[in-house]
Amino acid sequence: MTTDRAVGLTRQAGGPQRATLLELFLDLVFVAALALTSQKLAADLTWPGVFQTLVLLMALWWVWSVTALTTDIYLPYRPPIYLMTISVMFGTMLMAAALPAAFTRDAVVFAAAYVAIHLGRNLFLAPALRGRQARRHAARFLFWFSVSALPWLTGAAVAGTARGALWTAALALDYGSAWLRYPTPRLGRIPRSQYRLAAEHLAERYQQFFTLALGDLILVPTLTYAGRGFALDRTVAFVLTFVTTVLLWQIYIQRAGALLQATIEASRDPGRLVRSAPYTHLIMVAGVVVAAAGAETSIHHPSGDTTLGLIAVVLGGPALFLAGRARFEYEVFSRVSPSRLVALLVLAVAAPVMVYVPPLGVAIVANLVLAGVATADIVRAHGRPPEAPSPAF
Repeated sequence: MTTDRAVGLTRQAGGPQRATLLELFLDLVFVAALALTSQKLAADLTWPGVFQTLVLLMALWWVWSVTALTTDIYLPYRPPIYLMTISVMFGTMLMAAALPAAFTRDAVVFAAAYVAIHLGRNLFLAPALRGRQARRHAARFLFWFSVSALPWLTGAAVAGTARGALWTAALALDYGSAWLRYPTPRLGRIPRSQYRLAAEHLAERYQQFFTLALGDLILVPTLTYAGRGFALDRTVAFVLTFVTTVLLWQIYIQRAGALLQATIEASRDPGRLVRSAPYTHLIMVAGVVVAAAGAETSIHHPSGDTTLGLIAVVLGGPALFLAGRARFEYEVFSRVSPSRLVALLVLAVAAPVMVYVPPLGVAIVANLVLAGVATADIVRAHGRPPEAPSPAF
Protein backbone atom coordinates (compact mmCIF):
# COMPACT_ATOMS: atom_id res chain seq x y z
CA MET A 1 0.00 0.00 0.00
CA THR A 2 2.82 2.38 0.86
CA THR A 3 6.60 2.37 0.67
CA ASP A 4 8.70 3.02 3.76
CA ARG A 5 12.15 1.62 3.03
CA ALA A 6 13.87 4.19 5.22
CA VAL A 7 12.47 2.64 8.37
CA GLY A 8 11.87 -0.86 7.02
CA LEU A 9 8.29 -1.13 8.29
CA THR A 10 6.52 -2.09 5.08
CA ARG A 11 6.23 -5.62 3.74
CA GLN A 12 8.14 -5.99 0.50
CA ALA A 13 7.20 -8.14 -2.48
CA GLY A 14 8.91 -11.49 -2.26
CA GLY A 15 9.49 -11.16 1.48
CA PRO A 16 7.91 -13.26 4.24
CA GLN A 17 4.12 -13.07 4.00
CA ARG A 18 2.98 -15.59 6.60
CA ALA A 19 1.11 -14.51 9.69
CA THR A 20 3.27 -14.21 12.79
CA LEU A 21 2.94 -15.63 16.28
CA LEU A 22 2.42 -12.07 17.52
CA GLU A 23 -0.75 -11.79 15.43
CA LEU A 24 -1.97 -15.15 16.71
CA PHE A 25 -1.23 -13.94 20.24
CA LEU A 26 -3.40 -10.88 19.58
CA ASP A 27 -6.26 -13.09 18.40
CA LEU A 28 -6.42 -14.88 21.75
CA VAL A 29 -7.91 -11.75 23.31
CA PHE A 30 -10.74 -11.84 20.82
CA VAL A 31 -11.62 -15.43 21.73
CA ALA A 32 -12.35 -14.20 25.25
CA ALA A 33 -14.18 -11.12 23.92
CA LEU A 34 -16.39 -13.21 21.63
CA ALA A 35 -17.18 -15.61 24.49
CA LEU A 36 -18.36 -12.69 26.64
CA THR A 37 -20.42 -11.43 23.70
CA SER A 38 -22.15 -14.80 23.34
CA GLN A 39 -22.86 -14.96 27.07
CA LYS A 40 -24.34 -11.46 27.00
CA LEU A 41 -26.67 -12.47 24.17
CA ALA A 42 -27.68 -15.72 25.89
CA ALA A 43 -28.53 -13.77 29.05
CA ASP A 44 -30.82 -11.32 27.22
CA LEU A 45 -32.68 -12.88 24.28
CA THR A 46 -34.77 -9.78 23.63
CA TRP A 47 -34.70 -7.29 20.78
CA PRO A 48 -32.82 -4.70 22.87
CA GLY A 49 -30.39 -7.43 23.93
CA VAL A 50 -29.82 -8.47 20.30
CA PHE A 51 -29.27 -4.85 19.27
CA GLN A 52 -26.75 -4.22 22.04
CA THR A 53 -24.88 -7.43 21.26
CA LEU A 54 -24.66 -6.48 17.58
CA VAL A 55 -23.25 -3.03 18.38
CA LEU A 56 -20.62 -4.48 20.71
CA LEU A 57 -19.68 -7.25 18.28
CA MET A 58 -19.26 -4.78 15.43
CA ALA A 59 -16.98 -2.63 17.58
CA LEU A 60 -14.80 -5.61 18.53
CA TRP A 61 -14.67 -6.82 14.94
CA TRP A 62 -13.59 -3.43 13.65
CA VAL A 63 -10.69 -3.32 16.09
CA TRP A 64 -9.48 -6.68 14.80
CA SER A 65 -10.13 -5.90 11.14
CA VAL A 66 -8.25 -2.59 11.08
CA THR A 67 -5.39 -4.10 13.09
CA ALA A 68 -5.21 -7.02 10.64
CA LEU A 69 -4.98 -4.57 7.75
CA THR A 70 -2.21 -2.69 9.54
CA THR A 71 -0.15 -5.83 10.09
CA ASP A 72 -0.82 -6.76 6.46
CA ILE A 73 0.82 -3.52 5.34
CA TYR A 74 3.62 -3.35 7.93
CA LEU A 75 5.94 -5.95 9.40
CA PRO A 76 4.58 -6.95 12.83
CA TYR A 77 7.97 -7.78 14.36
CA ARG A 78 9.39 -4.27 13.80
CA PRO A 79 9.47 -2.42 17.18
CA PRO A 80 6.85 0.26 16.36
CA ILE A 81 4.40 -2.30 14.98
CA TYR A 82 5.13 -4.72 17.80
CA LEU A 83 4.39 -2.10 20.45
CA MET A 84 1.29 -0.96 18.58
CA THR A 85 -0.04 -4.55 18.43
CA ILE A 86 0.57 -5.14 22.14
CA SER A 87 -1.21 -1.87 22.93
CA VAL A 88 -4.20 -2.94 20.83
CA MET A 89 -4.23 -6.23 22.70
CA PHE A 90 -4.44 -4.49 26.07
CA GLY A 91 -7.10 -2.07 24.83
CA THR A 92 -9.18 -5.00 23.57
CA MET A 93 -8.89 -6.66 26.97
CA LEU A 94 -10.36 -3.49 28.51
CA MET A 95 -13.20 -3.54 25.97
CA ALA A 96 -13.86 -7.21 26.74
CA ALA A 97 -13.86 -6.57 30.49
CA ALA A 98 -16.35 -3.72 30.06
CA LEU A 99 -18.51 -5.57 27.53
CA PRO A 100 -21.07 -7.21 29.88
CA ALA A 101 -22.07 -3.79 31.27
CA ALA A 102 -21.09 -1.65 28.27
CA PHE A 103 -24.62 -0.26 27.94
CA THR A 104 -24.86 0.53 31.65
CA ARG A 105 -22.15 1.28 34.21
CA ASP A 106 -19.06 0.53 32.04
CA ALA A 107 -19.98 2.50 28.92
CA VAL A 108 -17.15 5.01 29.38
CA VAL A 109 -14.51 2.28 29.68
CA PHE A 110 -15.74 0.46 26.57
CA ALA A 111 -16.02 3.57 24.38
CA ALA A 112 -12.79 5.15 25.63
CA ALA A 113 -10.83 1.95 25.00
CA TYR A 114 -12.27 1.68 21.47
CA VAL A 115 -11.42 5.30 20.62
CA ALA A 116 -7.97 5.06 22.22
CA ILE A 117 -7.13 1.96 20.16
CA HIS A 118 -7.98 3.56 16.83
CA LEU A 119 -6.58 7.03 17.50
CA GLY A 120 -3.54 5.69 19.32
CA ARG A 121 -2.70 3.30 16.48
CA ASN A 122 -2.24 6.13 13.99
CA LEU A 123 -0.76 8.64 16.43
CA PHE A 124 1.79 5.99 17.32
CA LEU A 125 2.60 5.04 13.72
CA ALA A 126 2.77 8.51 12.19
CA PRO A 127 6.14 9.52 13.71
CA ALA A 128 7.69 6.21 12.62
CA LEU A 129 6.64 6.53 8.98
CA ARG A 130 8.62 8.23 6.27
CA GLY A 131 7.40 9.40 2.92
CA ARG A 132 4.44 11.47 1.84
CA GLN A 133 2.17 8.57 0.85
CA ALA A 134 2.69 6.73 4.13
CA ARG A 135 1.83 9.75 6.24
CA ARG A 136 -1.13 10.68 4.05
CA HIS A 137 -2.48 7.18 4.58
CA ALA A 138 -2.13 7.46 8.39
CA ALA A 139 -3.71 10.92 8.28
CA ARG A 140 -6.83 9.59 6.55
CA PHE A 141 -7.34 6.98 9.25
CA LEU A 142 -6.68 9.54 11.98
CA PHE A 143 -9.20 11.99 10.50
CA TRP A 144 -12.07 9.52 10.27
CA PHE A 145 -11.51 7.90 13.64
CA SER A 146 -11.40 11.40 15.16
CA VAL A 147 -14.78 12.10 13.58
CA SER A 148 -16.34 8.88 14.93
CA ALA A 149 -14.77 9.46 18.36
CA LEU A 150 -17.33 12.21 19.05
CA PRO A 151 -20.46 9.99 18.92
CA TRP A 152 -18.60 7.17 20.67
CA LEU A 153 -17.65 9.32 23.67
CA THR A 154 -20.88 11.32 23.68
CA GLY A 155 -22.82 8.06 23.66
CA ALA A 156 -20.90 6.89 26.69
CA ALA A 157 -21.92 10.06 28.53
CA VAL A 158 -25.65 9.65 27.93
CA ALA A 159 -28.00 6.76 28.69
CA GLY A 160 -30.88 4.77 27.25
CA THR A 161 -31.77 4.80 23.58
CA ALA A 162 -29.58 7.86 22.96
CA ARG A 163 -26.48 5.80 23.68
CA GLY A 164 -27.51 3.11 21.23
CA ALA A 165 -28.32 5.68 18.55
CA LEU A 166 -25.01 7.51 18.93
CA TRP A 167 -22.95 4.32 18.94
CA THR A 168 -24.81 3.11 15.86
CA ALA A 169 -23.97 6.39 14.12
CA ALA A 170 -20.32 6.01 15.15
CA LEU A 171 -20.18 2.49 13.69
CA ALA A 172 -21.78 3.75 10.48
CA LEU A 173 -18.98 6.31 10.20
CA ASP A 174 -16.27 3.72 10.87
CA TYR A 175 -17.60 1.08 8.48
CA GLY A 176 -18.83 3.51 5.81
CA SER A 177 -15.62 5.52 5.59
CA ALA A 178 -13.64 2.32 5.09
CA TRP A 179 -15.93 1.16 2.30
CA LEU A 180 -15.56 4.57 0.60
CA ARG A 181 -11.74 4.36 0.95
CA TYR A 182 -11.53 7.08 3.62
CA PRO A 183 -12.32 10.25 1.62
CA THR A 184 -10.52 13.03 3.50
CA PRO A 185 -10.45 16.81 2.93
CA ARG A 186 -7.34 17.85 0.96
CA LEU A 187 -6.12 14.25 0.86
CA GLY A 188 -8.90 12.58 -1.11
CA ARG A 189 -9.51 8.83 -0.97
CA ILE A 190 -6.99 6.05 -0.72
CA PRO A 191 -6.11 5.36 -4.38
CA ARG A 192 -7.10 1.95 -5.67
CA SER A 193 -3.54 1.50 -6.87
CA GLN A 194 -2.31 1.60 -3.26
CA TYR A 195 -4.12 -1.63 -2.39
CA ARG A 196 -1.03 -3.75 -2.84
CA LEU A 197 -1.33 -6.43 -0.23
CA ALA A 198 0.24 -9.73 0.71
CA ALA A 199 -2.45 -12.15 -0.49
CA GLU A 200 -1.05 -15.09 1.45
CA HIS A 201 -0.93 -13.09 4.67
CA LEU A 202 -4.42 -11.60 4.44
CA ALA A 203 -6.02 -14.93 3.51
CA GLU A 204 -4.27 -16.68 6.37
CA ARG A 205 -5.32 -14.02 8.87
CA TYR A 206 -9.02 -14.37 8.04
CA GLN A 207 -8.80 -18.17 8.11
CA GLN A 208 -6.96 -18.05 11.43
CA PHE A 209 -9.44 -15.67 13.00
CA PHE A 210 -12.49 -17.62 11.91
CA THR A 211 -10.96 -20.83 13.27
CA LEU A 212 -10.20 -19.11 16.58
CA ALA A 213 -13.71 -17.61 16.61
CA LEU A 214 -15.03 -21.17 16.63
CA GLY A 215 -13.30 -21.37 20.00
CA ASP A 216 -16.35 -19.44 21.23
CA LEU A 217 -18.44 -22.52 20.37
CA ILE A 218 -16.01 -24.62 22.39
CA LEU A 219 -15.32 -22.37 25.38
CA VAL A 220 -18.83 -21.16 26.26
CA PRO A 221 -20.64 -24.53 25.94
CA THR A 222 -17.84 -26.35 27.79
CA LEU A 223 -17.98 -23.93 30.71
CA THR A 224 -21.76 -24.20 30.77
CA TYR A 225 -21.68 -28.01 30.62
CA ALA A 226 -19.03 -28.22 33.35
CA GLY A 227 -21.11 -26.04 35.65
CA ARG A 228 -24.45 -27.80 35.13
CA GLY A 229 -23.62 -31.49 35.61
CA PHE A 230 -23.40 -34.52 33.32
CA ALA A 231 -27.07 -35.38 32.90
CA LEU A 232 -27.91 -37.33 29.75
CA ASP A 233 -29.91 -34.57 28.04
CA ARG A 234 -27.18 -32.00 28.72
CA THR A 235 -24.58 -34.42 27.40
CA VAL A 236 -26.55 -34.82 24.18
CA ALA A 237 -26.79 -31.02 23.86
CA PHE A 238 -23.05 -30.77 24.44
CA VAL A 239 -22.32 -33.37 21.74
CA LEU A 240 -24.58 -31.54 19.30
CA THR A 241 -22.64 -28.33 19.98
CA PHE A 242 -19.40 -30.07 19.09
CA VAL A 243 -20.94 -31.36 15.86
CA THR A 244 -22.09 -27.83 15.01
CA THR A 245 -18.56 -26.51 15.51
CA VAL A 246 -17.05 -29.13 13.21
CA LEU A 247 -19.68 -28.54 10.51
CA LEU A 248 -19.21 -24.75 10.55
CA TRP A 249 -15.46 -25.17 10.17
CA GLN A 250 -15.89 -27.69 7.35
CA ILE A 251 -18.30 -25.49 5.43
CA TYR A 252 -16.11 -22.41 5.85
CA ILE A 253 -12.88 -23.99 4.70
CA GLN A 254 -14.30 -26.06 1.82
CA ARG A 255 -13.48 -24.59 -1.60
CA ALA A 256 -14.00 -20.83 -1.20
CA GLY A 257 -12.24 -20.71 2.16
CA ALA A 258 -9.24 -22.57 0.80
CA LEU A 259 -9.13 -20.44 -2.37
CA LEU A 260 -9.20 -17.01 -0.75
CA GLN A 261 -5.52 -16.38 -1.44
CA ALA A 262 -5.85 -17.38 -5.10
CA THR A 263 -8.90 -15.14 -5.41
CA ILE A 264 -7.00 -12.09 -4.18
CA GLU A 265 -4.11 -12.79 -6.53
CA ALA A 266 -6.39 -13.38 -9.54
CA SER A 267 -8.62 -10.38 -9.01
CA ARG A 268 -8.25 -7.39 -11.30
CA ASP A 269 -9.27 -5.20 -8.33
CA PRO A 270 -7.79 -6.74 -5.16
CA GLY A 271 -8.68 -3.59 -3.23
CA ARG A 272 -12.36 -4.45 -3.54
CA LEU A 273 -11.81 -7.73 -1.73
CA VAL A 274 -9.80 -5.93 0.96
CA ARG A 275 -12.79 -3.67 1.54
CA SER A 276 -15.49 -6.35 1.32
CA ALA A 277 -13.82 -9.20 3.27
CA PRO A 278 -14.35 -7.55 6.69
CA TYR A 279 -18.09 -7.21 6.12
CA THR A 280 -18.49 -10.75 4.79
CA HIS A 281 -16.54 -12.30 7.65
CA LEU A 282 -18.41 -10.18 10.19
CA ILE A 283 -21.64 -11.94 9.19
CA MET A 284 -20.00 -15.37 9.56
CA VAL A 285 -18.43 -14.50 12.92
CA ALA A 286 -21.79 -13.13 14.08
CA GLY A 287 -23.26 -16.51 13.16
CA VAL A 288 -20.72 -18.23 15.40
CA VAL A 289 -21.48 -15.86 18.29
CA VAL A 290 -25.22 -16.43 17.95
CA ALA A 291 -24.72 -20.21 17.65
CA ALA A 292 -22.63 -20.19 20.85
CA ALA A 293 -25.43 -18.33 22.64
CA GLY A 294 -27.84 -20.97 21.34
CA ALA A 295 -25.58 -23.77 22.56
CA GLU A 296 -25.36 -22.23 26.04
CA THR A 297 -29.13 -21.88 26.20
CA SER A 298 -29.68 -25.45 24.98
CA ILE A 299 -27.29 -26.93 27.54
CA HIS A 300 -28.97 -24.93 30.31
CA HIS A 301 -32.45 -26.13 29.34
CA PRO A 302 -32.11 -29.13 27.01
CA SER A 303 -35.54 -30.57 27.73
CA GLY A 304 -37.48 -27.49 28.80
CA ASP A 305 -39.89 -25.29 26.91
CA THR A 306 -38.75 -24.00 23.54
CA THR A 307 -38.99 -20.22 23.47
CA LEU A 308 -38.87 -17.95 20.44
CA GLY A 309 -35.55 -16.59 21.67
CA LEU A 310 -34.04 -20.08 21.79
CA ILE A 311 -35.24 -20.83 18.26
CA ALA A 312 -33.81 -17.53 17.06
CA VAL A 313 -30.30 -18.28 18.33
CA VAL A 314 -30.15 -22.04 17.65
CA LEU A 315 -31.38 -21.69 14.07
CA GLY A 316 -30.34 -18.08 13.55
CA GLY A 317 -26.65 -18.75 14.20
CA PRO A 318 -26.32 -21.27 11.33
CA ALA A 319 -28.52 -19.06 9.13
CA LEU A 320 -26.29 -16.01 9.65
CA PHE A 321 -23.18 -18.08 9.00
CA LEU A 322 -24.62 -19.56 5.79
CA ALA A 323 -25.69 -16.11 4.57
CA GLY A 324 -22.18 -14.77 5.09
CA ARG A 325 -20.66 -17.89 3.59
CA ALA A 326 -22.88 -17.55 0.51
CA ARG A 327 -21.69 -13.98 0.03
CA PHE A 328 -18.11 -15.17 0.51
CA GLU A 329 -18.58 -17.83 -2.16
CA TYR A 330 -19.99 -15.22 -4.53
CA GLU A 331 -16.86 -13.11 -4.06
CA VAL A 332 -14.72 -16.10 -5.03
CA PHE A 333 -16.75 -17.75 -7.81
CA SER A 334 -19.31 -15.06 -8.77
CA ARG A 335 -22.11 -17.50 -7.95
CA VAL A 336 -23.67 -19.27 -4.97
CA SER A 337 -24.14 -23.03 -4.49
CA PRO A 338 -27.85 -24.00 -4.42
CA SER A 339 -27.26 -25.93 -1.17
CA ARG A 340 -26.69 -22.64 0.71
CA LEU A 341 -29.97 -21.16 -0.49
CA VAL A 342 -31.91 -24.38 0.13
CA ALA A 343 -30.50 -24.57 3.66
CA LEU A 344 -31.54 -20.99 4.43
CA LEU A 345 -35.03 -21.73 3.12
CA VAL A 346 -35.31 -24.89 5.24
CA LEU A 347 -34.24 -23.02 8.38
CA ALA A 348 -36.79 -20.28 7.70
CA VAL A 349 -39.63 -22.75 7.08
CA ALA A 350 -38.71 -24.91 10.08
CA ALA A 351 -38.49 -22.05 12.57
CA PRO A 352 -42.25 -21.59 13.25
CA VAL A 353 -42.71 -25.32 13.85
CA MET A 354 -39.89 -25.55 16.37
CA VAL A 355 -42.04 -24.18 19.20
CA TYR A 356 -43.55 -27.69 19.42
CA VAL A 357 -40.13 -29.36 19.66
CA PRO A 358 -37.85 -29.52 22.73
CA PRO A 359 -34.57 -27.54 22.57
CA LEU A 360 -32.62 -30.70 21.73
CA GLY A 361 -34.85 -31.21 18.69
CA VAL A 362 -34.16 -27.65 17.50
CA ALA A 363 -30.40 -28.29 17.79
CA ILE A 364 -30.76 -31.54 15.84
CA VAL A 365 -32.60 -29.74 13.01
CA ALA A 366 -29.85 -27.10 12.84
CA ASN A 367 -27.17 -29.79 12.63
CA LEU A 368 -29.05 -31.75 9.98
CA VAL A 369 -29.24 -28.65 7.79
CA LEU A 370 -25.53 -27.90 8.25
CA ALA A 371 -24.67 -31.55 7.59
CA GLY A 372 -26.63 -31.39 4.35
CA VAL A 373 -24.63 -28.36 3.19
CA ALA A 374 -21.31 -29.93 4.18
CA THR A 375 -22.19 -33.16 2.39
CA ALA A 376 -23.23 -31.29 -0.76
CA ASP A 377 -19.91 -29.43 -0.72
CA ILE A 378 -17.92 -32.66 -0.43
CA VAL A 379 -19.88 -34.40 -3.18
CA ARG A 380 -19.53 -31.40 -5.45
CA ALA A 381 -15.79 -31.13 -4.78
CA HIS A 382 -15.21 -34.81 -5.63
CA GLY A 383 -17.55 -34.91 -8.59
CA ARG A 384 -16.08 -32.01 -10.57
CA PRO A 385 -12.60 -30.88 -11.63
CA PRO A 386 -10.90 -28.20 -9.48
CA GLU A 387 -12.63 -24.87 -9.85
CA ALA A 388 -10.74 -21.65 -10.42
CA PRO A 389 -11.72 -18.44 -8.64
CA SER A 390 -13.35 -15.73 -10.66
CA PRO A 391 -11.11 -12.72 -11.45
CA ALA A 392 -14.02 -10.52 -12.41
CA PHE A 393 -15.29 -9.14 -9.10
